This record gives sequence, C-alpha cells and structure tokens, in this order.
Amino acid sequence: MSYMFVLILLLLLLNIPLLMASFMQPRCFWKMNQNEDKDGDLKTSCIFFPRTVQWQVKKEYFNEILKIQTPTENYKFALALAFTLDEVNRNPDLLPNKSLVFDYHGHNYISMSQLYSLSQIIRQKSGFFPNYYCEKDIICHLMITGPDWEISMSVMAFMYVYKPQQVIHLTYGPFHPSLSDHENFPYIYQMAPKDISLPLAMVSIILHFSWNWIGLVISDNDQSTQFLSYLRREMAKNMICFAFVYIIPMDMQLYRSRAEVYYNQIKTSSTNVVIIYGDTDSTLAVSFQTWKSRGLQRIWVITPQWDVTTSKTDFMLDSSHMTLAFAHHHGDISGFKNFVQTMNPLKHTDEYLARLEWMNFNCEFSTSKCTALKNYSSNASMEWLMVQTFDMAFSDGSYNIYNAMYALAHALHDMVLQQAEAQTVDNGKGHQSGCFKLNSLLKKTHFTNPVGDRVNMNPKEELQEEYNIFQILDFPHGLRFKVKIGKYSAYFPHGQQLHVYEDMIEWATGNGQHFIPKTDTDICHFISLLFTHFCCFQCNVDQCVKCPEDQFANREQNQCIYKEVTFLSYEDPLGMALALLSLLFSAFTALVLGVFVKHHDTPIVKANNRKLSYILLISLFFCSLCPLLFIGRPNSATCILQQITFGVVFTVAVSTVLAKTVTVLLAFKVTAPGRRMRYFLISGAPNYIIAICTLIQVIICSVWLGASPPSINIDAHSEHGHIIIVCSKGSVTAFYFVLGYLACLAQGSFILAFLSRNLPNTFNESKYLTFSMLLFCCVWVTFLPVYHSTQGKVMVAVEIFSILASGAGMLGCIFVPKCYIILLIPARKVSSNYQRKIIFRN
Repeated sequence: MSYMFVLILLLLLLNIPLLMASFMQPRCFWKMNQNEDKDGDLKTSCIFFPRTVQWQVKKEYFNEILKIQTPTENYKFALALAFTLDEVNRNPDLLPNKSLVFDYHGHNYISMSQLYSLSQIIRQKSGFFPNYYCEKDIICHLMITGPDWEISMSVMAFMYVYKPQQVIHLTYGPFHPSLSDHENFPYIYQMAPKDISLPLAMVSIILHFSWNWIGLVISDNDQSTQFLSYLRREMAKNMICFAFVYIIPMDMQLYRSRAEVYYNQIKTSSTNVVIIYGDTDSTLAVSFQTWKSRGLQRIWVITPQWDVTTSKTDFMLDSSHMTLAFAHHHGDISGFKNFVQTMNPLKHTDEYLARLEWMNFNCEFSTSKCTALKNYSSNASMEWLMVQTFDMAFSDGSYNIYNAMYALAHALHDMVLQQAEAQTVDNGKGHQSGCFKLNSLLKKTHFTNPVGDRVNMNPKEELQEEYNIFQILDFPHGLRFKVKIGKYSAYFPHGQQLHVYEDMIEWATGNGQHFIPKTDTDICHFISLLFTHFCCFQCNVDQCVKCPEDQFANREQNQCIYKEVTFLSYEDPLGMALALLSLLFSAFTALVLGVFVKHHDTPIVKANNRKLSYILLISLFFCSLCPLLFIGRPNSATCILQQITFGVVFTVAVSTVLAKTVTVLLAFKVTAPGRRMRYFLISGAPNYIIAICTLIQVIICSVWLGASPPSINIDAHSEHGHIIIVCSKGSVTAFYFVLGYLACLAQGSFILAFLSRNLPNTFNESKYLTFSMLLFCCVWVTFLPVYHSTQGKVMVAVEIFSILASGAGMLGCIFVPKCYIILLIPARKVSSNYQRKIIFRN
C-alpha cells in the first residue's frame, strides 16, 4: 500500500512542470505541443468517420468539434464537414428521417498502434441503419482521410488487411496515382481531380506575362518528377527556359544539411519567378515558409495546397514579389461563413479563447513571441475567423469533403430506396455484401451539387479540369488578401483557354503593372543553357532579346547567327546521285523505246499489243524524269507539279498494264466470241481503260488543288541551326487518295495478270506483268512507314527512291526480257498464226 502511494506521489511531482506551463502560458503550451516535429516527421492526418443516426441532428451538435486537439490547419476540414452535414441534414430530399454525423480522429503521423485504434473505433461503431441491423451485423463503414496521401495510403493498406471489404474509403487530399489502384482497392475514391492540365495552365499564365526565365522547386517523389516532365515538355514547346530545378529531399536530416545552400542559390539566381510543386507536409513546405519569412522576394507560382501565409511584419505592395495560386474551380458555397460565425462557444470560455488566440496569431516556438490578447467580446462568436487565419471560402480540400459527403448521401439515399422497394432484410449476406452494394451505388453516383458543379464518382470517367488563378498579397502579422485575376478552362479551344482579368490585376497592384520582375542592374547576364537550344541569352526579363526565326545563338550565347537553309539540292551528294539515277533510267527507257520502234514488225513486238507497249514506255520515261521536280530549291510551281505529275504519269503507266492484262485475259478466255465480243477485241476497246482510269486520277488531283494544294513549308525548329525547306502535301488526305487509287489499279492488274499467267502462248507476258505489279506494290507498301519516320531532305529522297524503284521495276520486269529476245535471239517465231492474225491485229 505504501509502495503504491509513493508511486502516485512521484507521478504527480513529475506532472507539476506540465501543469504549471499550461496555467502560465496555455496558448504557447498548446502551440509547442501541437507543432513539435519529432525526428523530422511532418505528416498530419485528419480522419472522419461519417455515419447515420435515426434522430434529427441540429447545428449545435457540431460545436463539440472545437474540443479536439489537432493542428490548426485541420480545423477548417472539420468545420467544412460539419457545415456539409448540417446542409445535407436540412435537405428534405436526402435521407428522410435520418441524419448524418461524424466521429473525428486528428493526429500527426499515424503509427501502427494508432492504426489499430482506428480499427477499434470501427469495431465499436453502430450500423448505418439501427432499425434494420443489429450491432453485431454492421454491414459497412465509411472513412474520409486526408490531406496527406501517405497517411491515406497507410490507412487503406491496413484496413484492407484488417477489415477487407468492410470500409468504403474516400480521400479529400490532392490526387495521387498511388491511391488510384481500383483493381486491388475497389473501395477507395479520390475526390480531388487529376492535375493533368496544370502544367499547361502554368505555361499559359507564364506566356501571358511574357516570362521566359523560370525557377522550379519540387519534392523528391514520383509525382513531382512526373510534373517536372510534363512542365518541361510544355515549356520547350513555347521556348521558356529553366533557370534552375531544385529537388528538395524528403528526409529531414538530409534537408537540414542542404537548406542554406538552397536558400543562397535561389537568392542569387537571376530569375524572379519560381514555381513550387510538391507535398505540403514535407521538407518543401518548411523551405517555402523559411524563404518567405526571411524576406526572399520572388513571384511564387503555387498549386492550391501551397496557399500559405507569412508572419513577417514588413510589407510593401510591389508586383515583383507576389504569389500566384492555382486552385480548382468550383462554385461559391454560400452560408459557410455565417455557419462558422454563428456557432455557439464552448462552456469553458477561457480555455476556448486561449485556443482561438493560438490559432489566430500563429505563435512561434519561442515563448517570448507569444503575447496576451485581452478584451474578448462577451459572446465570443468565433471572431477569430474574421481575421482570415484561413479562407472563409472553401479550399480545395474542404470542397472535396463537401462533394464526398453529398456523394455518400446520394448513394445511401438510393440504398434506402432500394431497401424500401424490396421490403426485405439482409439476414445472411454477411459483412461484405453491404459494402459491395453501397460501393456499386456509389460508383454509379453522378449529380449536380448545390453550387452547380458536376460530380461523377466513376473513377474511369473524368471531368474537364478548370482552374481559378489568384493573386495573394501577404500583409503583416500573417494576414493575406486574395484576388481572383484569371481562369483557365482546359476544354476551351487552344488559344482561348486562359482568361485574365486585367482590371483586377491593375486594382491589386495599384498601378496596372503586369508582374514585370525587376533586377538591380541593366547589364545583360549571358547565361549558357544546357539542353535548351532555343534560349539564346538572358538579360533583364523585361529586356530579353530572342533571336529571329532565321537566326540562332552562337556558342558564346552573345550573338545571333543566320541559320543554314537546307533542301535537297543538285550540289548535295544525295541530290546529285538521285538526279543521275533519274537521267540514267530515263535514258535507258528511251533506248528500249527506240529498240521497240526499230523492230516494230517483229513478232514479239506485235504479239504484245504494240500501241500499249509504246504508251507504257513513254509513261515510264516521264516517271523516270519526275524526280527532277523534287530536287532543287522548292517553289510554288514545283511543289504543285511534283505530286500532280507523279500521280497522273504513274496512273497512265499502271492503267496501261491493266489494259494489257485485260486484253491477254479476254483473248484466251473467250474461246467462241460472238459478234459483239469479237468487235470488242478487234476494235481495241480495252485501250479505253487508260483514258478512263487517268481521267479519274485527274479529277482527284483537281479536287486536291482546289481544296488544299501543296505549298512550301519552312521548318526552322526541327534541326538546330538549320532552316529546312520542303514541299508540304497541303491536304494529306488527298495525297493518300492518290496513292490509294494507284494501289487499287496495281492490285487489280496484279490479280488479272496472276490469273492469266499460265495461259499458253510463246509471247504471253502475263508472268512479267505479275512480277512488275508485285514489285510495284512492295515498293510503295515499304515507302509508307519509312516516309513517316523521316523528315527534311531525307523524306524527299525516300519518295524519289520509291518513284525510281517502282518505275525501274516495271521497265525491267516487262521489257528487258523482250529486248533480250529481240536483240540476242531474233530468229524466234510466233507459234500460232491464229493469235498473230486475229487477236493482235494492227
């Protein structure tokens, strides 16, 4: 007994300093208690457990939330949830005869023991519908976690193991990819939208203010790295340069060893615009707050969660050090400010006001900086909120809570209606069936919330992103003033997505200046930029000189040099080789034509339709000369003639092959032709195929020229230091129509020639026609992927080579064997007089 008494006395003595501190300086005592950072751990959590009750809940029920011990910034989430539930409970169209309430769990970083305590909280809760379920048959629990994603992830993983499929989990913090694994965790929902359009929105505002020298500070995690990748790509498209990119380590000890280095580097950097992106509960938050409190004057571009204040007392309205904040657009929620201001105070007024004094004046760690605030009003109706410790308007996290509770209310309401219609009680489906049913309803939930915004809970369907752009002015004593200066809508057409309110900018700055960063000197600082060849040199941001389109910066970054104009010229070795090949093939074609004309009375020339052979040779001659239009400096005339001449001449050649194939096939397939068929063969009617097919191609080319003709394309960006001049196709669709029509003719010729390849005749050229069309198709099928994988003069050379290869293939397959017979074996005769006299009469 004496041992127990001594132990109790010892414990009381040990608690004396703690009790004295709370009586002497309670406000600062709470501040130290809530903000101490053990082992560099900055994570905070704010977890709510919504549930339904069978009685009418009034507003006074939510006054108890002020009794909780939690970091200051978490109170706004509890107040937002209380306001939302009060609004839902007063809505007669949602959950009639029931009310929504919540339990609260607010801590710093959650340990395993605290996770276990959460599971005990869940075990102790009553069911959603006491009239229908006994306490032992709890079917489903609801949990809303945030704002830190790591805590939400820990809770989700723990609950999945401890209570699988018994907890529906919603998060109100910023979107994070780690929480979007809906296959393994189908019961979790992220209320925050994805920030896919955020990099483009930031680049748009940067372009609007003509900034081109930007700093970036991010957290060391995968999400920030992905943001850097997207932002770098958008900045490169618009020729915006990074002055620096600093990745702040997540480990507190490592950060402390480098903190001063980061500060000095940003302080001495020539840029005045810095983008901040990363986790708020991290070392990056400590860095940002430190930089602002030490008077580091920059234009900070931040995401919604970085809407922080500074306690520095000096203030000067200057556009060279302000904060631009991006926030997800949502309608104004009326009634929240009145709801908070009219909440009844707690009974213990001294304790209550001491807590509010701590929340309002943001005492620092040093107790000497905590001052007493006296002369409180007697009714104490939440006057601390009037000085804007946090925005009376909903933050992104608060708005996510607002939508989450309305989504749950709609899903629960639908569940009640289904139960009322079925008039059945779930007696044997177990714990999993309740959450499964509620989850299926929640996933299908989509509605328009009271402020007019669309909410869709299906994770596979995404709504278009929209951002509000605010200018935040920091005043002494941690106060702020926030002005909406613009809006970014991703779903608008390109060029119309950003809308800036110029009058609000002028009002906010006082003189209408457009955030022009200033430096202390007018001397240009030439800065070499690695991997950003489009940035020539850097002067004062408002005097930066960019090289013209036809020039680029030299190696010293102090002079603009004219770019070299590049095209496929005759002086170029590649152009010279292709031109020589073109002339050789055309000369060889002319030689073959001369051989056929000289030996026009020989059986082999006459047996294969002499006129069609002449037409084919002449068309192949012009096909060989077509590449000369592609070589040399492009102009409007050559750009038009290139594709039109190519299309028409090759159509004549391929349609001639088709006519020859049809003639051979009909001659051997029709064994006993009547008068009409006999007249059709003797009169040479198949020759009209050439005119008809060519006319169709001419019509296609005419439409091409009328709609969008080929033109000169000057590319000054694809290759550093060069301006590439090529002929654009104009209408790419028309170009592929021309190629597609040629492909149809070639395919038809190939099929007919293949069918007649085994017909008996000494001079049957069907086999040669088959191989020529096969080679033609192979060349142009290979052409397409190679053509699309190249650019500049190499792309032009690919098209020239395809023209020469297909023309040479037709010439070699059809006419080289005949020339061999004419010149080397002249004694060969035709084996059938009937074929010579009747079928191929000239």
